[in-house]
Amino acid sequence: MLKNVAGNGGATRVADVAFAASRQVWLAGLGAATMTRQWARNDAGEAFRTLVKEGSTVEARALRRIGRQVDSSIVLATTALSRARSAAQATLNGVVKSVAAIVPDPRNPRTAKRPVKAAVKKPHAARRQASRKARRSKRSA
Repeated sequence: MLKNVAGNGGATRVADVAFAASRQVWLAGLGAATMTRQWARNDAGEAFRTLVKEGSTVEARALRRIGRQVDSSIVLATTALSRARSAAQATLNGVVKSVAAIVPDPRNPRTAKRPVKAAVKKPHAARRQASRKARRSKRSA
């Protein structure tokens, strides 16, 4: 439509058509506002009550479903906590036994068990460095 108008009349004709179209949009908006106001006065009360009723039904269903999921989540969390507590207790008991085997009993020092030192082999680089130090000390002496 605008192509025909632009080709025939010029810029003023296009502006007139654009103004008329925007005015029609404005008038349609006013009409919609009026219709909405009339609908709100006459029919909205019943529609609003229906919407509230439907919303309440959906909310109740959602709460039941969420409630079941929360209950099962609590059970899973309690089980995980119990397992973690048992594992931590077992680890702690093992550490206490290890420390008791190493640390002497203050009530009876003669029965204290001393840890056996394992033969620790130095890494190759450490052995080489130790032998260099020994050679250097022999040279300087």
